[in-house]
Amino acid sequence: MPALTARATPGSGGPRNAAPRRALTVAVTAVAYFMVTLDALVVVTSLPTIHRDLGGDVGTLQWTVNAYNTAFAAGIITAAALGDRLGRRRVYVFGLALFAAASAGCALAPNMATLIGCRAVQGIGAATVMPLGLTLLTSAFPAERRGTVVGIWGGVAGLGVAAGPLIGGGVTQALSWHWIFWVNVPVGLAAAAGARLHLPDTRGARAWLDIPALVLIGAGVGVLVWGLVQAPRDGWGGTRTLAALIVGVLLLAAFIGWESRVPEPMIPLGLFRSPGLAAAVTTQFLMAAAIQAAVFLTSQYFQFGRGDAPLATGLRFLPWTAMPLLVAPIGGALFDRVGARRLVVPGLLAQGAGFAWIAYLAGTGAGYGSYVLPFVVAGTGVSMALPCVPAAALNAVPPASLGKAAGVLNTLQLFGATFGVATATVIFNANGSLATPAAVIHGFRPGIATAAGLSVLGAAAASRIRHTRRPPRPRPEPLADARLDRLTPALDRG
Repeated sequence: MPALTARATPGSGGPRNAAPRRALTVAVTAVAYFMVTLDALVVVTSLPTIHRDLGGDVGTLQWTVNAYNTAFAAGIITAAALGDRLGRRRVYVFGLALFAAASAGCALAPNMATLIGCRAVQGIGAATVMPLGLTLLTSAFPAERRGTVVGIWGGVAGLGVAAGPLIGGGVTQALSWHWIFWVNVPVGLAAAAGARLHLPDTRGARAWLDIPALVLIGAGVGVLVWGLVQAPRDGWGGTRTLAALIVGVLLLAAFIGWESRVPEPMIPLGLFRSPGLAAAVTTQFLMAAAIQAAVFLTSQYFQFGRGDAPLATGLRFLPWTAMPLLVAPIGGALFDRVGARRLVVPGLLAQGAGFAWIAYLAGTGAGYGSYVLPFVVAGTGVSMALPCVPAAALNAVPPASLGKAAGVLNTLQLFGATFGVATATVIFNANGSLATPAAVIHGFRPGIATAAGLSVLGAAAASRIRHTRRPPRPRPEPLADARLDRLTPALDRG
């Protein structure tokens, strides 16, 4: 990782001005990060209303989530490299302005194709805001205070995740779905102005931009997901389905081949020679897949299958999505004593049990009160895993590789979320539809059971994580703090 080197900015002063400037740095970066974290889930409780206005089935609706996640994942490491070259503040401000403009495009979208395209552009903006915001934040503080500000950053992530479905449902019900995007415009522009005026600028070593890798992995994942989602409509032997699956696999194979040859790859494949890192990254991928699949399908189930309003749906998520705020700090505190495996394996098995329980209840016509306990079980289980998996991954690599390992972990977590939503959509479409409440339930039950299965696979991967301790040392990167990770990505390449 390149060292952080601060550069004077207009209006900077001496020690007397340091405290106010640092407070502004925390405020600007936290607000921006809350915005991009919120947008990963704020749309899920609005999807039924969007469906009624713009049409489309579950296969179309899933792209409003997956276009954002795919662009977000593909752009993180490239955005960080651009910041190293061009100045992190400059690229960060551009990312915020791009996010605000794309949000306006989403709000004005006359059809699903436009909405999906603007969501992808939002994802590119988010890929810029997340890594560079954390780097700018930590560069403004001395090493001995970075743990505190990184903890604030991680808390913002958890709050954004917990509030996303609730805010999305409340705004949609009180105003319209368009306003879940309109609110980003003034916030994004204000954050961009604040960043331009108050954040210190930093640069890193001029890293090589791996643009071919960015194109290959983004296109490969996108085409492969399209083929998977298209299969229930055209059949697995359909021409379009087979063509998409073959092209997607070839693009991803080309990505692996390219990354194995270039001197500075976007995703260093050599890192996966560490069994501990490979196990942790696999666990993170499957855990994100299970969570996102369950969130996406459950929102459709509550509104289309049970007839709940958007706000009520957001409130019904709280026993699940709020648990990381309560349990994850405890899991993080226990990590150093018992290691990741003893917390992550039972945690993901508990999440799988909670999802399986929900699948059973959906077939019984039970009232919402019956769902509270399985939501709490699933939320408590995954909250035990959330802080431990990234910490185990970073403990499995040497200090010089922490930044690269964090970037890989973050990228594959987002791709896991894309995979989970796509898989859940395929299962849903193969068994049900949005046509009637009964058809929704028929699709939801095997879909949420698939999320349970992904949780069990994640537990199996976690069983291979080794408990490693590092000798006490100064933190080379704030990313080593496990509190950064919540239900959506919060680790940065550094």
